[in-house]
Amino acid sequence: MPRFAANLSMLYNEHAFLDRFAAAAKDGFQAVEYLFPYAYAAQDLAQRLGDHGLQQVLFNAPPGDWDAGERGLACLPGREAEFRDGFVRALDYAQVLNCPRIHVMAGLVPEGAERAALRATYETNLAWAAAQAAAAGRDVLIEPINTRDIPGFFLNRQDEAHRIVQAIGAPNLKVQFDLYHCQIVEGDVASKIRQYLPTGRVGHFQIAGVPERHEPSVGELNYAYLFDVIDEVAQQCGWSGWVGCEYRPALGATDGATSKGLAWLRALAAPGA
Repeated sequence: MPRFAANLSMLYNEHAFLDRFAAAAKDGFQAVEYLFPYAYAAQDLAQRLGDHGLQQVLFNAPPGDWDAGERGLACLPGREAEFRDGFVRALDYAQVLNCPRIHVMAGLVPEGAERAALRATYETNLAWAAAQAAAAGRDVLIEPINTRDIPGFFLNRQDEAHRIVQAIGAPNLKVQFDLYHCQIVEGDVASKIRQYLPTGRVGHFQIAGVPERHEPSVGELNYAYLFDVIDEVAQQCGWSGWVGCEYRPALGATDGATSKGLAWLRALAAPGA
């Protein structure tokens, strides 16, 4: 069975954010991820991790003005200094949280922009970030995201993400493989796991049911089968990463909603499963 991390930005929303660590640990999670840590002091987050025996396995670098609709800076010409300042801040948090991976969001394509210019800026920023992260012992991740959830997002496909990683050639630059986004944009998810996981370029998986983005037990993807595929290929190639549970509980933010929706995880962990 893969190792699962609770995404605290989407799960346990019936609790205040700092109380979600305890809720995740109570349900048996040993690791967490979330979008952004910057509203809280890094030491306070580290204290929550330590108190509940949790590992921090992923968070995002600053994305620009999130509330104004920005979804990353990495591909945007003219925003390089802001991108770099934000990434340095992310590295500082990663040091305190002992987090091995930082996700860099690509950003939205500006109206009228030339894609070649965006690609050049993206690759330059990623190469710089990977060098900074390597010196700190961290990985940088990029994630293809579907344009239904984030219209206009620059990076959408697995093949393009892997070409970019190959072109830059930094061993600590990897792809964040979200099976939910992949199914919406491309499909053929199991074959892509078999294709890309052995390359060493997959740094992290994320999951959610398709199309509603609820529990992985609901929707058109057969996750029990896909988890077996991940296990099989991981054993063959020595991959030992995490699978982030980045979904919205079907019961919403009602009391106990996340825990009630974890029947899929309890079934996987049951003896003989």
